[in-house]
Amino acid sequence: MSSWVPQAQGLQEVLQTLHESTDMNVAVQRAITQKLNNFTRAPEYIAYLAYILAAMPQEEDRIRTIAGYLLKNNSRLILTAAPEVAAYVKAAILQAFNDDSLMIRNAAGQDVVAFLGQLEPRSWPECLSQLMNTLDSTDLDRQEAAFNVLEKACEDYPRKMDVEIGGTRPLDFMIPKFLMLAEHPSAKMRSHAIACLSYFVPVGSQSLFVHIDTFIAVLFKLASDDDPSVRRHVCQALVLLLAARPEKLMPEMNNVAEYMLYSTKDKNENVALEACEFWLTFAEDADLAVHLHPLLGKVAPVLLDCMVYGEDDLLWLEGDAEDAAVPDKETDIKPRHYGSGKSHGLERDAAGAAPKSRIGAYGEETIDSDEEDEYDLDDEDFADEMSTEWNLRKCAAAALDVLAVRFGGDLLNVLLGPLKEKLWSNDWLQRESGILALGAMAEGCIEAIEPHLSTLVPYLINTLSDPKPLVRSITCWTLGRYASWTTQPISEEHKNLYFVPTMEGLLRMVLDNNKRVQEAGCSAFATLEEDAGLELAPYLEPVLQNLVVAFDKYQHKNMLILYDAVGTLADAVGRALQNPRYVEILMPPLTNRWSRLKDDDEDLIPLLECLASVTIAMGSAFVPYAPPVFERCTNIIHTSLLKYQQYQQNPDLEEPDKSFLVVALDLLSGLTQGMGMELQPLIQASNPNLLQLLTVCLKHPQAPVRQSAYALVGDMAMGCFVLLRPHMPGIMAELTLQLDPEPKYDFISASNNAAWSVGEVALRYGRDDPEFKQWVNPLIARLIPILLHPKAPRSLHENAAVSIGRIGLTHPDLVAPHLPEFAQAWCQALYEIRDNEEKDSAFRGFCTLVQANPPGIAKSLLWFCNAIVRWNQPSPELNEMFQTLLQGFKQHDPAAWNAQTAVFPQPIQERLATRYGV
Repeated sequence: MSSWVPQAQGLQEVLQTLHESTDMNVAVQRAITQKLNNFTRAPEYIAYLAYILAAMPQEEDRIRTIAGYLLKNNSRLILTAAPEVAAYVKAAILQAFNDDSLMIRNAAGQDVVAFLGQLEPRSWPECLSQLMNTLDSTDLDRQEAAFNVLEKACEDYPRKMDVEIGGTRPLDFMIPKFLMLAEHPSAKMRSHAIACLSYFVPVGSQSLFVHIDTFIAVLFKLASDDDPSVRRHVCQALVLLLAARPEKLMPEMNNVAEYMLYSTKDKNENVALEACEFWLTFAEDADLAVHLHPLLGKVAPVLLDCMVYGEDDLLWLEGDAEDAAVPDKETDIKPRHYGSGKSHGLERDAAGAAPKSRIGAYGEETIDSDEEDEYDLDDEDFADEMSTEWNLRKCAAAALDVLAVRFGGDLLNVLLGPLKEKLWSNDWLQRESGILALGAMAEGCIEAIEPHLSTLVPYLINTLSDPKPLVRSITCWTLGRYASWTTQPISEEHKNLYFVPTMEGLLRMVLDNNKRVQEAGCSAFATLEEDAGLELAPYLEPVLQNLVVAFDKYQHKNMLILYDAVGTLADAVGRALQNPRYVEILMPPLTNRWSRLKDDDEDLIPLLECLASVTIAMGSAFVPYAPPVFERCTNIIHTSLLKYQQYQQNPDLEEPDKSFLVVALDLLSGLTQGMGMELQPLIQASNPNLLQLLTVCLKHPQAPVRQSAYALVGDMAMGCFVLLRPHMPGIMAELTLQLDPEPKYDFISASNNAAWSVGEVALRYGRDDPEFKQWVNPLIARLIPILLHPKAPRSLHENAAVSIGRIGLTHPDLVAPHLPEFAQAWCQALYEIRDNEEKDSAFRGFCTLVQANPPGIAKSLLWFCNAIVRWNQPSPELNEMFQTLLQGFKQHDPAAWNAQTAVFPQPIQERLATRYGV
């Protein structure tokens, strides 16, 4: 053992705190937490904990175990500990791992995993040696305990295990040992062995791959093992091999596929789930499609059968309750991540934006997996956890979803018979699984399913009246998956047969008496809103009246989804919401909720996000409601900035939540977009002045705050520039610093918004403004490197290019000399962007620069012409500029022009000739 010995007083203090920690009184617990946090600053704290765990058998096991648990949570402290403290802790943990008490051995086992991860095997080789030696013990319990620790280490940090220490690689002797132990008489030992081996597959460990054929042979040998845990790890290993080394499985694929199909139907759900992951992994790899295609006929029906709720699922789900009036438990409300801030991006031609994901995969709310997964759940928590965790049903549905995208109509041909059987079955569980499958296949099979939708959509709408809530909720989800079809403005008949009944049916589900159905209905309705857009405008009155009833009916959790649905509706119908009748329906419940929530209530955050969309849509109709909203936002910003200032002065305080600050800025952006100059009296009366607060937000250390602050700068430039202008010197100083060619990942959106807002500001100053002129060179000196930087995100390239164009429009004499530096990169950044006003003004600026410096475009002429012909409908002014420039080039030197354009790709030559006569 090391020379370290505890001081009596210190030991007594830690021990006493551990004893007190068993008191359940809330105030005592709070004091204990504070005390334990203070202890972490004591340099020898972990040694005291290790001493209590390993060297105080006279203490209760419970107290020693608490010491072990705290030791694990503070394992990082060993990296900064004095050498004698570190040496003592390492020796004490290994000593405790051999304790007579099982409880102590278990606690020490967790400590070994944590400390070996922090130190890494090369700084603690004796630990690895002790664990490997214990695998040869004659005591089976000790063997299993050592293997359990090794398995957790291999799972948590396989790369740290795959190292060289003193010229040898521990894995070179560990892997053969594990392969040998895979045939151990104890099932637990066999299971640990396969698990340990499999964790080295994804990291490409050469120590394993030299034995890969032996490993695969061992897997085949254990495939029919009696123990489900062994079979589960065999399936898991085959999944990992398929992802990392598929070529090794291909020669045996028929056998492997048969085994995996058989295992997907295993009575043990853990085995079935691992086997089902095989099909998900197989489907996700496009290169393996040719091997998977012949198996579709066997695989797809098995997956379909896996999607039926099991008896255990139904026990957890308590699906039949009319529980709309039952308040939610705290555990029902999963943490949501708010305050990611507004981000300014441009739409590209080819890419359709991915829809906002709402309700979790396959019709149920997903669970946020937290890094800390060692909670002691009580029975009720466990029940809630069970209903939302990844399971066989969801895995099968996810695999079907990917198969549909991969194989489209071929998958539907295989499943048409079995699917019809399920959809028209008398057993509600079969029907429910068929509807889930239909939704899972929506994205990939839409073309093949489309001819059947005229039958299927009415079937689904009819199924919304099913007496089983689980059937109604999955039907909502599936209708949401087909919303892009039902909302197509094909004909009046299509609208009356499919769109209106879907809308009415989902609105009925929004007001269902079962909370799960409300959640699914509200989520699906939000998807319908996004797809329908202005098609919803004629129905706004009934839609709003339904949503307003939900404000009175919903419990806490679904209220958050309702805010999202209202915000999405406002985004979808835009200014159609200005009708005074609609304002009268919607605003009272929103202001009622608003007045009931305190400034620090987390439920205020989604309400503010919702209001940001509503204010933009209502525009000047929102004016009567604006003063209290504006005042509250500025108060929240002021309070948040003060709290952050206190935190910076005293880092021991908890870091304040940025979300309130972010959503308050975003709501002010909404007010600015909706009301423009009508905000003037509110801004002028604000105290402290909003623009002074905004300038402070631009310096905030947290990127999402800066991101939303720059969005507000851009929106104010567009909506009320005269109010912003007096504050521009302070704003520009910060803004220029934010323009970084290679921002940290977290800073990308803040840099994006800064780059965008510069262009908006430049346009508002106008041509040759002397105040803006002072900033042109510093801005261009930062924007050009962003545009030329190969690693800058695409969105940042685009926003920088637009702003260079706009600054070029207002100060061409200062920007034109730089044209040869950036012309090609500029055209490459913007040619795919959809036609819009931003792109138009940027191109007008670029053309102005070319007019001012024609030789500057000489080396980039092909890219410029490509960017020109990619326009669908340039504004008359821009089109005229294109015409003038192209004709000018040709007339200046016809022979050179013809020689250059002769090597252009054919489509570019044709469009130039057709559109511009060159």
